[in-house]
Amino acid sequence: MLASVRDLDEARLVLDGGVDLIDLKQPADGALGALPASVIEEVVAFVAGRTLTSATAGNIEPDAERVQRAMDGIAATGVDFVKAGLFPYGWTQGGRDYGAVRTCLAGLQPLAGTRRIAVLFADLAPPADLVEAVAAAGFDGVMVDTALKAGLSLPDVATASWLTAFVGHARGHGLLCGLAGSLRIGHLPGLVELHPDYLGFRGALCAGHVRAQALDGAAVARVRAALRTAQHAAT
Repeated sequence: MLASVRDLDEARLVLDGGVDLIDLKQPADGALGALPASVIEEVVAFVAGRTLTSATAGNIEPDAERVQRAMDGIAATGVDFVKAGLFPYGWTQGGRDYGAVRTCLAGLQPLAGTRRIAVLFADLAPPADLVEAVAAAGFDGVMVDTALKAGLSLPDVATASWLTAFVGHARGHGLLCGLAGSLRIGHLPGLVELHPDYLGFRGALCAGHVRAQALDGAAVARVRAALRTAQHAAT
């Protein structure tokens, strides 16, 4: 269970709730809004290795120099994983050309001591072979999320067969694999059966299921319990 948090208070809450991966991002700034390095460093110091941590590099269009600089800055905070979004140029205006994304991936360099996760967006029509390009670029993992945050969840914009193929491609290339995107408790049984390495949550953990609101401890507990139930049923 990945839980996205925006500050130390939320990190403390989800750590107490038993999450497996604390993900740092600014939910008020789109899909992968980056937090200040000082906030990330504070949370990493608090977690002190008790669970895994990740942080997003920001909503950056495919420019290898800009993406690399952002990833280097996040890696310097001490997180275990840095997440980089694979946004096509002009994606907010309907752009879906992934040629520049492939060029960007090929131009990125490893991060010393920090693993890299590439984030695809199901609602931005990523090509099926983009997972292969992620693996060829030396990334450690890949996940699929939603970018537009327009009230649609991952299962609303990606078919079960597409998600099955995505997980299979990730596994076939030896990549960690995650699924996220406005997930709710009702989605868990079907997604758990696909056997991703983790499922990611933000809105389902917030008051009123509003991702920009503060996390709610009771909601964290409900999702954690529901995920365990779904996992047990799938074994």
